[in-house]
Amino acid sequence: QVQLVESGGGLVQAGGSLRLSCAASGNINSINVMAWYRQAPGKQRELVATITSGSSTNYSDSVKGRFPISRDNAKTTVYLQMNSLKPEDTAVYYCNAANRYSGSYSTIRFREYWGQGTQVTVSS
Repeated sequence: QVQLVESGGGLVQAGGSLRLSCAASGNINSINVMAWYRQAPGKQRELVATITSGSSTNYSDSVKGRFPISRDNAKTTVYLQMNSLKPEDTAVYYCNAANRYSGSYSTIRFREYWGQGTQVTVSS
């Protein structure tokens, strides 16, 4: 089992910044990809950013250039620095950890874990 705990959400004005943190614990040696997702009310869950065990990153077009993802030296905590926040960024943000990309070809069974989510609200 892997446990993920998000923190850092809150209420900010448009144009402001927040830094989200995701602390991983448990059997984390099998985790190769970590990601941030978000889900706004009435919307589908959306992938925001990913980071691999080798620190390679990918971003959705909606946040590219605004929300850099990073990890600490021990690779047990992942961060999402949210800058130039917009009202449309309002959502519950979820941390995700997986053994591989779900769409990758592999004979290894896909496994993933989710945090409880943290609310981010951006006012106009």
